[in-house]
Amino acid sequence: MKIWMTRPLPARVQEAARPLGELHVREETRPLDAEELRRALTDYDIVLPTLGDMFSAEVFADVASPRARLLANFGVGYNHIDVAAAQAKGLQVSNTPGAVTDATADIALMLMLMSCRRAAEGERLVRAEAWEGWHPTQMLGLHLSGKKVGIVGMGRIGLAIARRAHFGFGCEISYYNRSPKAIDVPATQVAELTDLAASVDVLVTAVPGGAETHHLISDPVFSAMQPHAHFINIARGDVVDETALIIALQQKRIGGAGLDVYEHEPQVPQALRALDNVTLLPHLGTAALEVREDMGLMAVDNIAEFLRGETPPNLV
Repeated sequence: MKIWMTRPLPARVQEAARPLGELHVREETRPLDAEELRRALTDYDIVLPTLGDMFSAEVFADVASPRARLLANFGVGYNHIDVAAAQAKGLQVSNTPGAVTDATADIALMLMLMSCRRAAEGERLVRAEAWEGWHPTQMLGLHLSGKKVGIVGMGRIGLAIARRAHFGFGCEISYYNRSPKAIDVPATQVAELTDLAASVDVLVTAVPGGAETHHLISDPVFSAMQPHAHFINIARGDVVDETALIIALQQKRIGGAGLDVYEHEPQVPQALRALDNVTLLPHLGTAALEVREDMGLMAVDNIAEFLRGETPPNLV
């Protein structure tokens, strides 16, 4: 079996994958290009892709009889893979849920604190040697403890954020979700997204990417938010209408934003980079060695089960 790892993964993950077949590791860190996407399906039995490797319906349509039988995605999000098109060509698709939950929730809390307390802005001030010293009204931000936090999407990551915000900071939690949820955190489910946005001090997006959530957060949501409220996105970039967010920040209709993902990443608009009231991170959600190892080992487990003729434990 020929296995293609489309990006270099941690050494521990590569070593775990080698006994499973003839492992080929692509040394590039950029996403697969059009030719590579099609070659992945014709030249390999199993592909271990990740974010940005756009296995669209068009890619599958161009390959009449793919050799590949499994896309063992590295990551919980798989909106870069057209699963229906893959299945129609006889491929299974798996992902790595669970391994990313705590690390992504940690980044959400970090962005909440950084945005509310203007941490990135303050660091830039110090680095620019423009800090004139402490005074009582310098860089006053929003105190996070005890505030109302709204979470859009109460899945694994949304729940982990809710636990941290409620039990760690005494925040009052409310959330918007497509279906009713039984959760172990005191929280109120809100039926309308704009109603949630209007009622909270911090709004956090934690929904999966895909057609159903594309531009879920757009001008009506930002218009509903209170002027002091902060918006946080650790989900997928295209969940947010980035142009609408930029306008809301430029016009100071919201208090600030913290972003780990972008609509067209790695491109981040100059208009967004120029703003002081937004904290920008380079998609650090799972960027911890042990987390990336856990994700990779989960992907390898999916491959191993597939090769044994079993259903991968994380089939999507």
